[in-house]
Amino acid sequence: MRHVIALDVGGTGMKAALVGADGTLLHEARRATGRERGPEAVVETILGFAAELRAHGLERYGQPAAAAGVAVPGIVDAENGIAVYAANLGWRDVPMRALLSDRLDGAPVALGHDVRTGGLAEGRIGAGNGADRFLFVPLGTGIAGAIGIGGAIEAGAHGYAGEIGHIVVRPGGTDCGCGQRGCLERYASASAVSLAWAEASGDPEADAADCAKAVESGDATAVRVWQDAVDALADGLVTALTLLDPRTLIIGGGLAEAGETLFTPLRAAVEERVTFQKLPAIVPAALGDTAGCLGAGLLAWDLLADRGPLGEGPAHQRSTHNESDSEVSA
Repeated sequence: MRHVIALDVGGTGMKAALVGADGTLLHEARRATGRERGPEAVVETILGFAAELRAHGLERYGQPAAAAGVAVPGIVDAENGIAVYAANLGWRDVPMRALLSDRLDGAPVALGHDVRTGGLAEGRIGAGNGADRFLFVPLGTGIAGAIGIGGAIEAGAHGYAGEIGHIVVRPGGTDCGCGQRGCLERYASASAVSLAWAEASGDPEADAADCAKAVESGDATAVRVWQDAVDALADGLVTALTLLDPRTLIIGGGLAEAGETLFTPLRAAVEERVTFQKLPAIVPAALGDTAGCLGAGLLAWDLLADRGPLGEGPAHQRSTHNESDSEVSA
C-alpha cells in the first residue's frame, strides 16, 4: 500500500504516522523529543524515529514510504528544507530535509512550520473543510495564525503572514518579546491568561484551565480576567477579519479547550465589534493535537503531487517563519 511518513516535532513530544493516499492513518506512534539531551540528540531522535517508521511501512505494506513530511517549531526555511532556529529545541540551521532524505534512502521530504502545517490540516480535512478562505488561530504559549486560501496556506512574501499574535491591541501596554508593546498574545494566549489568573487569584500555580473552571462556577474575579482576554482577542480577530475577510475563523490551542466558556463570549464580542464586515463562522479546531501530524502527511502527498510545501505550487515555495511558540513569546 502506498503511504507517506508524517512527523510533528514538538518541544516535549513527537507525533508520527504512516498516512495512506486517502488520508487514512495506517499507523501512529509517539515519542519524547528529549530536548534535555541537547539539539544534536534531538535531531538524531527525529532521524531514528523516521527510519523506524520507514522500516515498519516496508515490513507491513511491502514497500517503503513514498515521501515524508515533517513539521517543526521555530523559524523554518521550507524552500531549502532548513530548520533555521527553535529556541525550545536549541537548534540552528539544521538541514532537516537533506538529513531525513538521506536516512530514508533518498525519499523526498517536505519541511513545514508546525502552526501552518496544522492550519493546512484544519483547513482541508478539519474544521475549515469546505471553506475557501479561513483563518486558523491556535491560542497556546503564544498566538500564531495560518491564512488559508483555496486549500493552501498563504505564507506571505517573506514568510511572515499570519502573525496575528503581534497585532497591537493595547497600545503602550505590556512589553512583548517581539519588541512591541501591547501585542495580542500578551493578553489572550493561554500563557497570558494563566499569568493574569495566577496574579488575580493569589495562587502562583493557577493556570488558564483553572481560570475557565472558576468562570464556570461564577467567580467574579475570574469572569473579569477571562473577559479581559476575550475582549483583547476579539479586537485582534476583528482587525484580521477586516483585512482577510475569512469565511471561517478556526480557534484552537489550549485556551479553546474551554469550549463554550470561550466561544460564547468570543462570538458575542466579535459580533459587537463588526460594522460593515461580514461575520465569519467562529468554530473550534477539530483535529486537536493531531493537526500537525495530519498536516505533515498532507505536505508529503503534496510533494508527490508536485505542489509546494503548503499547497502553494513549486514556483511559490517560500521561507516560512513563525515565532509564536518560543522565539518572540515570553
